[in-house]
Amino acid sequence: MTALIYVVISASALVFVVATAVRAVGYARAPLHLRWELYPVPHEAPDRAAHGGSYFETLDWWTHPTHFNVVGELKAMLAEMLFLKALREFNVRLWRRSFPFHFGLYLLFGTVVLVLGAAVTTLVAPAVLAGSFGATLDVLTRVIGGAGLALTIAGALGLLHRRLTDEDLRPYTTAGDLFNLAAFIGALGVLAVGLLLRPADAPGVHAVAVGLLRWDTSVQVPGVLAAGLALAALLLAYIPFTHMSHFVGKYFTYHAVRWDDAINTRGGAMERRLAEYLAYRPTWSAPHVRADGVRTWADVATTNPTEGAKR
Repeated sequence: MTALIYVVISASALVFVVATAVRAVGYARAPLHLRWELYPVPHEAPDRAAHGGSYFETLDWWTHPTHFNVVGELKAMLAEMLFLKALREFNVRLWRRSFPFHFGLYLLFGTVVLVLGAAVTTLVAPAVLAGSFGATLDVLTRVIGGAGLALTIAGALGLLHRRLTDEDLRPYTTAGDLFNLAAFIGALGVLAVGLLLRPADAPGVHAVAVGLLRWDTSVQVPGVLAAGLALAALLLAYIPFTHMSHFVGKYFTYHAVRWDDAINTRGGAMERRLAEYLAYRPTWSAPHVRADGVRTWADVATTNPTEGAKR
């Protein structure tokens, strides 16, 4: 049984990493998106970003070097990633349910990092964890992990309730949305119960992590905890194949769409890519576009869609 748990955890982690990487590469190789150019763009100079300005305001801007404000972009990214700033500003009712869910996931990710770090330390330098540092790390892991489980489950329950009861969301709610939230509640709920019911002398997550790294199948994991670990691992492997992988897409949405203000220089890489796109032969169902798979993007873009509409 222990070997099976190790296989499920290892395989699920591998699937998650590979599938997430494939998603990221796919987004990175996708054609250039139509830029939003919504300001303020946080990597602008602070004085411009403060009023929503742009380097395009500068006289003969194409003759001046551009400066990328890394600090400003990092501040905007962290506020959005950690605290869902935009959602709080525009839909605070949904934020009250979504923020606990996402922040709980961040805490769980941090817990996994702490557990793996402690497990590696146990193998290479066990003396480091023998004193007060090890005890403090254990308490910290329990607190962060417990808070992560509680917040994620509570947030998922809140989001599920909203999906089931909000008339405005009903047209946008699919069976997949409900299943995904139920999967989080079920998998993490079993894991939480397994941790709470684990006998004091039974192996915990740290012992399981050490056993996994050693591939020590003699570790006897309690049944409910084993089920919770397996379900959580399978859930991890499932995420990249669903729209819950938006944690990858969100980066590209901001950097390649919303905040993209790169200059299209003559003879540059962007110009070459755009020239390639103009040779595409799109197929759209909208009849006024007349994208029949024969005409190129250049034809579509240079044709007035209203021509012949009154004939």
